Amino acid sequence: MTKTFEAQVDDWVSRCSEALTAVARQSIQDVINEASLTKGKGGKMPIDTGFLRASGRSSLTGWPSGPSENPEKLPYPSDDKYSMTGTIQADLATMELGDTFYFGWTAVYALQQETYNGFLGSALQNWQSIVDDNVIELRQRMGL
Repeated sequence: MTKTFEAQVDDWVSRCSEALTAVARQSIQDVINEASLTKGKGGKMPIDTGFLRASGRSSLTGWPSGPSENPEKLPYPSDDKYSMTGTIQADLATMELGDTFYFGWTAVYALQQETYNGFLGSALQNWQSIVDDNVIELRQRMGL
């Protein structure tokens, strides 16, 4: 049975919305990954104990919060064992088009380190090329 024109348009709009959401989610993930890339791996994020990088938090409802200090100087995962927290992944998975995605580092010295090292600013400068790359990748996967 042939779909009505209206049903065909609805399907197309739905696929486009899903594709836009996928590109947005992946692009945000890529910016966070780039900003979190340590100096030892070619990025700009300084690493001493790893607390700064580990303090990265996200939220869909407002500025994220979390621990601001590491008084015991506990070591955090090395470059090779680091992965984003599960809450960032969960927030990205539930984010829809039109939502505001908040991300930041809760370490008390995060702004000072960003000012000096520019890990977030330099990643954000690549936003358009990151989005463009993700659009190209999605189009290839969809055969467009």
